[in-house]
Amino acid sequence: MSQVREEKPLIAIVGPTAVGKTEISLELAEHFQGEIISADSRLIYKGLDIGTDKPSPEEQARVPHHLIDVTPPDKPLSLAEYMEMAYAAIEEVLRRGHVPFLVGGTGQYVWAVVEGWHVPKVPPDEELRRRLEAEAREKGAEALYRRLQGLDPEAAALMDPRNVRRIIRALEVIEHTGRPFSQQRRKVPPPYATLIIGLTRPREELYQRIDQRIDRMLKRGLIEEVKALLEAGYDPSLPALTGIGYRQIVDYLQGRVSLEEAIRAMRKATRRYVRHQYNWFRLNDPRIHWFDLSHPEAKERIFHVVEKFLTHSRRKREDL
Repeated sequence: MSQVREEKPLIAIVGPTAVGKTEISLELAEHFQGEIISADSRLIYKGLDIGTDKPSPEEQARVPHHLIDVTPPDKPLSLAEYMEMAYAAIEEVLRRGHVPFLVGGTGQYVWAVVEGWHVPKVPPDEELRRRLEAEAREKGAEALYRRLQGLDPEAAALMDPRNVRRIIRALEVIEHTGRPFSQQRRKVPPPYATLIIGLTRPREELYQRIDQRIDRMLKRGLIEEVKALLEAGYDPSLPALTGIGYRQIVDYLQGRVSLEEAIRAMRKATRRYVRHQYNWFRLNDPRIHWFDLSHPEAKERIFHVVEKFLTHSRRKREDL
């Protein structure tokens, strides 16, 4: 079994938003004949380009990309659907003799694929969902989050307190099974030898990059993008439009806040999201090879580690 896993390399590139995952993954994929499978829960949506900082058409043309623009904003993917698509893409890349790079900052997506999660098979309970959604509107997302903390603190610790959809799903599973959501995820490791590269930067440098990226988004037309989505009839309460950047610009367009207030809220929410990402990708996790991109030799070291991993994988394959 270990030999079979060794012959199927998978490289994951993880880290917080704005750290530089896109640039590094493109250079690695170009150099090692790879293809990129997105592990970002917002890049799946068509039409959400600027606010998600989606790789540009030019960047996507440099190497093949997968799981970008796969669904409209009003049709979110379940984790099980994402996993099925990700595994299919990985196998396609491997069949072509290329190296699959799983790239993104959505911890749930990355670990589900790398660890082989088996998601609880509880069908949607629309009545329960409507009731919980109404409660979230009336009392705020924090009320639902506190309930989840009481029922399943382990699951709550890995969730953004503002992610109403994921909190509701966890409560739904608990309601129907009577068991904590976190205890129902069996893990069956997939047949890959996986190298996980973690990218980080000093926190203040990362926050500066976040502010610069938000400024670029606004200059590129984020407000016009959100306005076009609303004019196309998409409900602002959709998960796609309640993500960071979109929610704040919706509030601005609907007159609830000034543009300056919306920008401040975007910056604050993104910083909070970075802290949440570091809960998923811990700096002391021995599975992750961390590299500080502020270090002048970081890129060279990353390329060395990837080369060593792929060489080892090729030798194992030749031994079969």
